[in-house]
Amino acid sequence: MYLTRTHSALCQIEDPGCLWARVLKGSGIQPDSPEEYESLRVKMNLFYHEVDLDVQKLKPAELKEGLVCVVFSLALKSWCRAVVESVFQGMVDMQAWCLLVDHGDRIIVGAEDVRTPLEKFLQLPFRVRCFKLAGIRPMTLQVPVSENTAELVPSSTWDSSATKYLHNLLQVSTLVEAVLCETQAGCSAIELYLTINNTKLCVNHELVVKKFACFLKEESSALEGNRNGDRAPISLAWDIYSSPHQLLEMKGCCPVKPPPFSILTRKEQKDDPRTGHFLNPDPLNPAQESLDAKVRVVRCDPGHSGVLVHAALRVEPCSNLTRAPISEKFRKVNQKYNGPNVAESYCWPAVARGFDTVLVSHCGDSPLSYIPPLLMLLQTVSVVSSLAARTGPIAVILCPGWEKVQMVLELLEDSKATYNLHPTSVLLGVDQEEPKKFKIQRNCQLLVTTPFTMMRLLDAQCFLFLRLCHLVLDEADVLYSQAPEQMSVILKHFQKVVSGEERSSCPRQIIAVGSRWSAGIEALVREHMIYPSIIITVMEEAALYGRVHQRVQLCLDCDKISVLLGSLDFHPPKPQKTLIITNSAEETEHVYKVWNSTNHTHEDVTDQFDFVIDQWRKDIGHGTQVILVTTNDCLKALGIRDATCVVHYGFPSSPKLFGSRLFCLSENFRNLPEMDHAESSSPAAQSVLLLSELNARHVCGVLRYLRRSGALLPPELLQFALGVQQAKEEQKTDRPLCSSLKSFGFCRSLLHCSNSLTVTVSFDFEKVLPLCIKSANVYSGRIMSQKDDGYETLAVQMNAHYVIERRCAVEVLKGELYAVQEENIYNRVCVIEVPEKGEQLFSSVTACFIDEGRTQEVKSHQLLQLPPQFQDLPGQAVEIILCRAQPVDGEVDWNPKVTRAISQKIKGKLHQARVVMSVGNTVWVDPMVRMTRVPGLKTYINEYNVHAEILASGFGVNNPQHLDLLKRDADFETDLCVVLPRGLVHISGF
Repeated sequence: MYLTRTHSALCQIEDPGCLWARVLKGSGIQPDSPEEYESLRVKMNLFYHEVDLDVQKLKPAELKEGLVCVVFSLALKSWCRAVVESVFQGMVDMQAWCLLVDHGDRIIVGAEDVRTPLEKFLQLPFRVRCFKLAGIRPMTLQVPVSENTAELVPSSTWDSSATKYLHNLLQVSTLVEAVLCETQAGCSAIELYLTINNTKLCVNHELVVKKFACFLKEESSALEGNRNGDRAPISLAWDIYSSPHQLLEMKGCCPVKPPPFSILTRKEQKDDPRTGHFLNPDPLNPAQESLDAKVRVVRCDPGHSGVLVHAALRVEPCSNLTRAPISEKFRKVNQKYNGPNVAESYCWPAVARGFDTVLVSHCGDSPLSYIPPLLMLLQTVSVVSSLAARTGPIAVILCPGWEKVQMVLELLEDSKATYNLHPTSVLLGVDQEEPKKFKIQRNCQLLVTTPFTMMRLLDAQCFLFLRLCHLVLDEADVLYSQAPEQMSVILKHFQKVVSGEERSSCPRQIIAVGSRWSAGIEALVREHMIYPSIIITVMEEAALYGRVHQRVQLCLDCDKISVLLGSLDFHPPKPQKTLIITNSAEETEHVYKVWNSTNHTHEDVTDQFDFVIDQWRKDIGHGTQVILVTTNDCLKALGIRDATCVVHYGFPSSPKLFGSRLFCLSENFRNLPEMDHAESSSPAAQSVLLLSELNARHVCGVLRYLRRSGALLPPELLQFALGVQQAKEEQKTDRPLCSSLKSFGFCRSLLHCSNSLTVTVSFDFEKVLPLCIKSANVYSGRIMSQKDDGYETLAVQMNAHYVIERRCAVEVLKGELYAVQEENIYNRVCVIEVPEKGEQLFSSVTACFIDEGRTQEVKSHQLLQLPPQFQDLPGQAVEIILCRAQPVDGEVDWNPKVTRAISQKIKGKLHQARVVMSVGNTVWVDPMVRMTRVPGLKTYINEYNVHAEILASGFGVNNPQHLDLLKRDADFETDLCVVLPRGLVHISGF
């Protein structure tokens, strides 16, 4: 029975009834990819060779037949996928007889050496399959004891002579071909054809002719038919002289690349010649970071997960909500919460035990990193009687702005776990009388506020915080950057309150969470914390904390080798362990060749991570330097943490990769909890970054990081970064103006801003009608003409038209103009988004009112057709920005209170305004005044000044440099700018 034509490669022959091979190609068969299986081998070797794995968590729960596992083959020097065929008792422990499913080999391993495979390691099908010769069965010579005759009879096993004869045939053959017939019980039957001396013979028939086998009656006719050439045979590859452990490739198959070199050079200052050890571990896989997330659960040390934990007392992480130190009520309410994450698993226990805690992580802006354990701590720790008689909160959470205050308070209320804490928030403006009148309810034990508000309360009523025991700094890095003076005063007050004699038995705790390490946080740890627990999960930030000395070397890409050699100290006064990290195997080999030409000897040692680590960990003395050249992917497997120097020969493509390299120095980071406050030692770890012209797009990010580290910046780097930043700004000219620049005169995040910062066009207007209030000083509205007003004429004509004729829009298209009726007014709108209607009877679209500037959802059936004559007039809405006003306390956004108050006062009312500058569809006005005519007279009086109203609210302050900063940052061309009377800036030449 003919099924398919198949190309395959023989791996091992046990006997004619068991031939292990892998399919290369054939009709209806998907051939395997050598690159995929090589990548799988590399991934498994890098993972299971990691020196810091907790192997106990990788062992199978039960060792039994049929178990799919991973074992190490000494012959192949590699971790391999396997299936347990049998289990038996050995001399010491249980043994497993395993079939290597990608190689066709069998080995015996101890039960302790069997590992559970990750799900990702089982995605590819097993590579080898079992084949047998079809239509025949073995024969053996039977000799009865009572007779002197012998006869050939069918047997269940093959004689060794048959297997040897098959090997001999393969040895002299020039071409091996096979035809796949059928598959039964997991074994495929084939006909094997060999070409010997230009003569093709069928091995199945040859074994029958030589009396090694006989035909099966039901299949003999099928085999005879096959000899007539009704099926095309396929080619096999077989090398009779090869080891059965080798995997043989067919001609034309993609060869497996040899592994790249990693070099370990050991240089000792002795009288004997220099010696070197060059090590060659497994090839690398660029996608190593995408391994299954299960990898994280097998770590036995925080450092191996990329987490830095420096604490005077040991912190045991919690891995799930069940074991987390949080209240039962919070646990029930948040059962769907998928946590704790890595940062929370270390931070929660530290906070719950009352330790002073610092957390720096990517989730440092999330209140969940500290709120759950804090609530449990506040509810379980009782306040002593000396404090019970006093007023004020026990805990204060300081947030960087009013929005974060609201977010934290909402989270506390939603948690349903604050039944006896009565949390509240307070936000005060600059009104000096307001703090004096403020009162905190007596049962409030948890207060959420900002540093500026707390500072005002301390100035007015310092006795409000006499019970304070716990101080939480939410986004501590932002707090110190926005309010350093206020933070200093608050911490001094906290220190004074908790250091009293009557507070000796009371808890005291400072919690600081953020996403970046900063000088302010360092001062906080040094001056105000006792036995702190410092937890950092962002590795590049951990390097800043650890005071890694950063050096940058500018060079051309072609000169990197010479710069590399010049940056290394070959006569170190102290023992040195240096990592040279490349981005590819080619770079590693290039460095290796250069090193070899400097009179260093070497030897290649393949697939021996343990040997590499043993060499690296050997004790070295003064004048000795160990140098390991490797790539990014080997770092994880090697688990190095005690390097003294990292050289970035290959530029790190991301901050995460940069941080993972620097974390190899983590054992040489300074440890603040163990240092004396007055101690200031020189950095024990250093990083050398080779920066070439190929890395121009990363230079601004590198410069920001180096400035934070306090590194010495070469003038050439500063000049290069300036040119790159200017080029980036030139690419933004077609983008909208930065909203922060327009509103306040400066960009709050200049280096990260993706909007344009350049002003190009100007006009002049005098009357404004605000119709849509976006914030306290930014509105949308119309400029009213003192002569003919085109919009008023248009409005009259539209009203007259729709009284006579009202046609609903038949088809609503994105970008088209329509009309919408609101009360007795018809407005022009432009559809900017049309969602899919689905099965809904009515649908809504997002539309912009082009004559007012507001955007809102409109029902599709409310849209009216807009005749062409009403589409000629351009949209009349402009953006109106009131100058010289900004939010109090350095806030990014206006408090809703002042925005709501200004909206109620100015919306829909005509104001007199002096336009001091205009760009495109945006005008800046100063002042903006509501004028009212005195009845019976031609006299007008000023009813109110909008700028003064904003300042009077207490949530806004004067910004006198607004326009000057705008002109400077906008980078006007001097030959195009002309300053006109009354402060109007006009751009000519457009």
